[in-house]
Amino acid sequence: MEDVAVKEKRIKLWITILSIVIPVVVAVLFRYRIPNVAPLSFLPPIYASINGLTAIFLVWAVIAIKKGNQKLHQNLMTSCIVFSLLFLVMYVAYHMTSDSTPFGGVGAIKYIYLFILATHIILSIAIIPLVLITYSKAYLQDFRAHRKWAKITFPIWLYVAVTGVVVYIMIAPYYV
Repeated sequence: MEDVAVKEKRIKLWITILSIVIPVVVAVLFRYRIPNVAPLSFLPPIYASINGLTAIFLVWAVIAIKKGNQKLHQNLMTSCIVFSLLFLVMYVAYHMTSDSTPFGGVGAIKYIYLFILATHIILSIAIIPLVLITYSKAYLQDFRAHRKWAKITFPIWLYVAVTGVVVYIMIAPYYV
């Protein structure tokens, strides 16, 4: 049986790699356009809905663990990770087939939108290692550390999920 310290060291290495590779790959693919492919314009409302589901499941997972339902909590959190991966695949696919939509609002609403978008993007990058660390602590059955990390991860992940929906609602009128 593998030593916990060895497992944790290997997991930390993977968390570091994934936390760097995922944003870099997304940034590179975001700039690449697949030639001669119709825009996947049906995807934004789907991936916005997935963000909404993520937010609902995150809150549900916290309620489940506070009620002592560890298995439901685990299933809901795993679902949130799957939702986030689905979102990411659809988001990249959309942007590989479509130009970015400029926000058409003016005045204060434009600055509000840009603030929400900027914080959403920055925190969506920051959430990657936080989710992976928090999940790994539960996987390693270090529930004390898991709870400590979850107190940081949960509000940030919830913010990213909710602002994903808000950004979609604000930009939706300007889609071509």
